[in-house]
Amino acid sequence: MEPIDIGLVVTGGMLVLVVFGMRVAFAAAMSGLIGIIWIFWAKFGYAPDKFTKALTVGVKAAGQVPHSKVSSQALSLIPTFILIGYLAYYAGLTKALFEAAKRWIAWVPGGLAVATVFATAGFAAVSGASVATAAVFARIAIPEMLEIGYDKRFAAGVVAAAGTLASLIPPSAILVIYAIIVEQDVGKLLLAGFIPGVFSAFVYAFLIIGMAVTIKGFGPPVGGFTWRERLASLPPALPIVFVVMSIVFFVYNPFGGDAWGTPTEGGAIGAFVVFVIALYRGMRWTQLKDALLETAKLSVMIFTIIWGVLIYVRFLGFANLPAAFSEWITSLTMAPILILICILLAYAVLGMFMDAIGMLLLTLPVVYPAVMALNGGEFVSAADSAFGMSGPMCAIWFGILVVKMAEFCLITPPIGLNCFVVAGVRPDLSVQDVFKGVMPFFIADAITIGLLVAFPMIVLWLPGLA
Repeated sequence: MEPIDIGLVVTGGMLVLVVFGMRVAFAAAMSGLIGIIWIFWAKFGYAPDKFTKALTVGVKAAGQVPHSKVSSQALSLIPTFILIGYLAYYAGLTKALFEAAKRWIAWVPGGLAVATVFATAGFAAVSGASVATAAVFARIAIPEMLEIGYDKRFAAGVVAAAGTLASLIPPSAILVIYAIIVEQDVGKLLLAGFIPGVFSAFVYAFLIIGMAVTIKGFGPPVGGFTWRERLASLPPALPIVFVVMSIVFFVYNPFGGDAWGTPTEGGAIGAFVVFVIALYRGMRWTQLKDALLETAKLSVMIFTIIWGVLIYVRFLGFANLPAAFSEWITSLTMAPILILICILLAYAVLGMFMDAIGMLLLTLPVVYPAVMALNGGEFVSAADSAFGMSGPMCAIWFGILVVKMAEFCLITPPIGLNCFVVAGVRPDLSVQDVFKGVMPFFIADAITIGLLVAFPMIVLWLPGLA
């Protein structure tokens, strides 16, 4: 059996394990290890006396992955970004942000839901984790929406869908993971996520306003706030802006010249700034301990997935599956943009059965080279490319598209993680209630993805300036 055939068999077996409920990290690690051993034993002609040697070589090849890959400095961004979000929550910045959004925005039809979307987008600018964002606003926003008469399912759906914005708006853990897997500039990818993330928030807001206008009694506006009350709500929320500007100025140096530091250092500075703000606002030891523990739990979960999947990625390299897939994709006679749309649709289906991070880690080693080959290669110029953009710009554009698809997968049944988180925080809601509540946002996400595909400059304008 050829390595490519072994690759297909092992990949099929891994997908079966995932569908039947095995965690992605363990299914990928086990499949990768078995695949590497199988390939080496095949090279030795399946001789019984060579199996021990194949086993030894395979275990060594797989065992080198966790340390060599996870010791990457760029990955240290993930725990710092997550810590920023939890510290901001325990510092009371989320409540201040929600209150400010409510006083300034809630007068429009469906205003409290719209305010929740924009408050969540603001919090996403200091939180690198969608799950944490959804959990925080499930505690803050849902009770207020229920109090004025929102349907509980829709209120939960707003929070679950808006929580996905943390996947795009920097700092974003998923964008960092994408950058590391495809070996692209972390800073430019984080910068590229800003406008699409804000754009997604506006699409959600317009959807809610449209529903409130057309459906009687859907979401009553909340008025009665004076200009004095609105202005008074801004100072408590300003620390969020200060934290974001601290990170942006340090990493991108808007005054020109070289950057003052790396994204990793920017993340550390952001965490320190939020920590000082939290101490100033009276954060106690118990709250600090909770923030650190929650950060550790989520970071360990992400790193475990990365370890397991990278063993599988090492196996894919031995099986030569990415190169074979790239050749097959480029040999198709369909228009490149149609092939790209088919790939995005495949992500939508795959996301029904896998979590977002695991899905990207498993597919990118195969799909990314194929998309780059479809455009004309890593170093193609914009004039000679299929999508009208250079190789590095195509890498950024495709990254935002797949991360947006990962956002979509966070709310799709039966695996949609954000929906489970919201239901877990609110005992009065079942997971089925939350899934019903997010259904209108599927339309908003489809519109957003379509516009990002049709108008790449929404993604590329900001990184093009950097």
